[in-house]
Amino acid sequence: MDIQQNLQRIKERIAQAALRAHRDPDSVRLVVVVKEASLEQIIKLRELGVEDFGENYAQQLVKKYESVPDATWHFIGRIQTNKIKYIVPRCEYIHSVCRREEIVEIERVASKLKKRQKILIEVNVSGEETKAGVEQGSLSELLTFSSNFPHVEVIGLMTMAPLVEDAEQVRWVFRRLRELRDELVDRWPNVVHLSMGMTNDFEVAIEEGATMVRIGRAILKGE
Repeated sequence: MDIQQNLQRIKERIAQAALRAHRDPDSVRLVVVVKEASLEQIIKLRELGVEDFGENYAQQLVKKYESVPDATWHFIGRIQTNKIKYIVPRCEYIHSVCRREEIVEIERVASKLKKRQKILIEVNVSGEETKAGVEQGSLSELLTFSSNFPHVEVIGLMTMAPLVEDAEQVRWVFRRLRELRDELVDRWPNVVHLSMGMTNDFEVAIEEGATMVRIGRAILKGE
């Protein structure tokens, strides 16, 4: 299978999962993860109509952004505060924010650019020690803190589920993130997006309400 076939197959699976959940397939945004992609592959994907790219590493982002600057870029990896100056000028969305110092630095860089930076707060729903993310009980506090910064706009929540053979085993993680979003919506009406679901589990995530899925291997390698 080539990238074009892989991409089409993933789009079809996204649509089917959305329809099973009685959702409009267009309500799910495919973010193609390119941390393992070559520049040639990224250019090819853009030619195939991919609009959203996700990168995990700031240095790689700088290089890859230059190859398709007209795409929408999402930063989805762990954030090093000293690399935020490379991320904010290039990314419309930063998915993996979970610390106050990240928000402070995003504000500092975004204010210089006169930009309102869209971010998602990463929540460690599963409680795994190896996972990044704010604890569920501290989410409201971080949202309150973020509201002090005029150049930062929280537009959603993000999580990573544990890696398992059967995606049904992690359905509860995605459901819980949706419940958290729903609990917050009255106070934080802009917190609408749910960035959850990757190659192994994106269909279950969509059934539970994902609005952004982050898929790389299944498109690049056909896995």
